[in-house]
Amino acid sequence: MGLVENGKSGHNKYERMDSDYVEGENLHPAEKTNNNKSTRNVDYPNLGNFNIWFLIFSSMSMHCSLYIIDVGVMSGAIIFIQEDLHITEVQEEVLVGILSIISLLGSLAGGKTSDAIGRKWTMGFAAVVFQTGAAIMALAPSFTILMVGRLLAGIGIGFGVMIAPVYIAEISPSIERGALTSFPEIFINLGILLGYVSNYAFSGLPVHINWRVMLGVGILPSVFIIFALIIIPESPRWLVMQNRIVEAKSVLLKTIDSEREVEERLAEIQQAAGHANAEKYEERPVWQELLNPSPGVKRMLITGCGIQCFQQITGIDATVYYSPTIFRDAGIKGNSELLGATIGVGCTKTLFILVAIFLIDRVGRKPLLYVSTIGMTTCLFGLGLTLSFMGNGPVGVKLAIFWVCGNVAFFSVGLGPICWVLTSEIFPLRLRAQASALGAVGSRVSSGLIAMTFLSVSRAITVGGTFFVFAAISSLTVVFVYNCVPETKGKSLEQIETMFQSDGQWRGGELELEDAENLVQKQ
Repeated sequence: MGLVENGKSGHNKYERMDSDYVEGENLHPAEKTNNNKSTRNVDYPNLGNFNIWFLIFSSMSMHCSLYIIDVGVMSGAIIFIQEDLHITEVQEEVLVGILSIISLLGSLAGGKTSDAIGRKWTMGFAAVVFQTGAAIMALAPSFTILMVGRLLAGIGIGFGVMIAPVYIAEISPSIERGALTSFPEIFINLGILLGYVSNYAFSGLPVHINWRVMLGVGILPSVFIIFALIIIPESPRWLVMQNRIVEAKSVLLKTIDSEREVEERLAEIQQAAGHANAEKYEERPVWQELLNPSPGVKRMLITGCGIQCFQQITGIDATVYYSPTIFRDAGIKGNSELLGATIGVGCTKTLFILVAIFLIDRVGRKPLLYVSTIGMTTCLFGLGLTLSFMGNGPVGVKLAIFWVCGNVAFFSVGLGPICWVLTSEIFPLRLRAQASALGAVGSRVSSGLIAMTFLSVSRAITVGGTFFVFAAISSLTVVFVYNCVPETKGKSLEQIETMFQSDGQWRGGELELEDAENLVQKQ
């Protein structure tokens, strides 16, 4: 879903690119009856469409495979890699953290690549690069070769994480897009959980074999992408941008039951594509606008990039990547017991993302963020206390598992999924890809730095002390949410864009419908 700039005075500056809503006489018939009240009739998603579910499953299997390798498998495999290849603590940190840094290259290149060759084939390219890297890692005879595979896998992950949600958003029917675009988080957490399970299942193999099998398992879901490319269609929006209108209509007919709605949707996409193409020549470069932003865009960047960075610097990746280290410090000794405890973490993380998807459009973004960040602060502080004063005993072990599971649960309820939802909502069409990439840069760099320094910092100030630091950062996240994150639940993209034009409305997070209409008319 996106916005296109409208240069005509007296109208909203931005219009929806591919939804059922446009302004004035272009309103959907169901909406015209309520236009005076500025309300919309909202249909509940019809989730019985096999075509849609096949497309979602295809692109989400990419997410699943990427996160099996990135987080789930590596958290356990690193124990046996260290034993087999005799790597140092610094090499362990670099091996774990470098993937987040190098994935930036894939994410930054993904936008232009997908515009050039299409969303579908960009997913295929990502799968091939990722599979190559994973295969090299599984067969690596030394740390150097292992790093080469890790770098390639990182680039593939960068491409895949960027393009899969975009493809889903552009292929899904308007009334189902909100529900369907929430599914990446489910598959991400499912991938992590499957990685934990495979670690536990293969931990009994010889040390020079088990970690290779663990890494190899991550290749399997991405293989499905290669076969799915034969069946799944290209994004209709990309086809319209390439003037392949007949093909775009054919794709829409596969995902939308009503031919009338297909015609309306196609007309909206064509209009949006016309505006977007015109802006390439009439407007200053997007990166120039992002580097020298207007006050409204600056507020969007503060919210979007800030929430992405806070998502990572609260230590969630350290908690997930190094959960065996945390549990060992609490008193668990055996490798099988360590890996078994991580399965509990993965199950908790997957369960509570389902809670978030159920509540996000009912309760709202900001209340969930408050619950999430306050809960995370409490759990991180409790984990710090437990590891500092109650470790190496049965009570300490149980409390450590409790606090870790609590931390990932609160993260999954709010900060985990909502930062991506906000990023997709607050930026207008012409800025969205590059602005989202900028937010991803902050997220990946923060994740990489945390992963690459956790063991060194823990050695300097203890593991418990490190979690006291994460608790302090998490408390700052509560303040950031209060001051810089407005509530966007139930608001149109036009209203959200208008909120960021006023400092008071941005910080207050509330915008009455009548106020939005008055502000738009003044523009």
